[in-house]
Amino acid sequence: MAAKIKVIVSGALGKMGLETVRAVHQDRDLELVGLLDMRGGQGDLGIELGDGLSLPVLIDLGQALAADPDVMIDFTNPQSVFTNTQTALAQGINCVVGTTGLSESQMTQLDELARQKGVGVAVIPNFAIGAVLMMKLAGEVARYLPDVEIIEMHHDQKIDAPSGTSIKTAEIINAARSRVPQRKSQEIEKIPGARGGELNGIKIHSVRLPGFIAHQEVIFGGVGQSLRIRHDSYDRVGFMPGVVMTVKKIVDLKGLVYGLENLL
Repeated sequence: MAAKIKVIVSGALGKMGLETVRAVHQDRDLELVGLLDMRGGQGDLGIELGDGLSLPVLIDLGQALAADPDVMIDFTNPQSVFTNTQTALAQGINCVVGTTGLSESQMTQLDELARQKGVGVAVIPNFAIGAVLMMKLAGEVARYLPDVEIIEMHHDQKIDAPSGTSIKTAEIINAARSRVPQRKSQEIEKIPGARGGELNGIKIHSVRLPGFIAHQEVIFGGVGQSLRIRHDSYDRVGFMPGVVMTVKKIVDLKGLVYGLENLL
């Protein structure tokens, strides 16, 4: 019988972190060996899991890495994700990053470090299979309908905007479409920002409201017609198959993988 993959979860007390802890603990091929969260240090997650697991929630990354994990999953925040991942990779630990906010320069640095250490790092803007299909479909449509805007909607606790998923979607669209449409008139924003942000000619609008989890709509416009592609995540459990799959695959890879579609 193959040895289990040892996993620590950073950001374990967040909503995605808690769901990830449960998913890792319930998978027979994975072994949960450590929990990390800056809000920890006072108790454990035994009650949360409901099956007797009693692991302390540590606040020190070095202490958590001392458990000698094979993989660190990061669901923290844009302010700490780069340092966390850099520290883990430097110790030869594979990383699965679900936290958005990494810059292109930072991902290049992580790729170089991972290759030096002979380990893998997966940066995944969205772990939902449906979201990956949405992005791939958007790329196909963009070949024929290059005029497009993106609306992404998330819960009001999400710090960064726009979402990593919307940025990845815009990148896929830009790589697929043959031309960047030219706007025929000079727009006047009566309220600054009313037309959203822009990435290579694609407008991205971010909504942050209670009640939402993660949703995105890609709207294409053509002469006398429009086409909408929408994905909705109603429960964070929908992300877990993608998280678990990524953990199992990253231990056999070297360097950086960006996007779940590259692991399917």
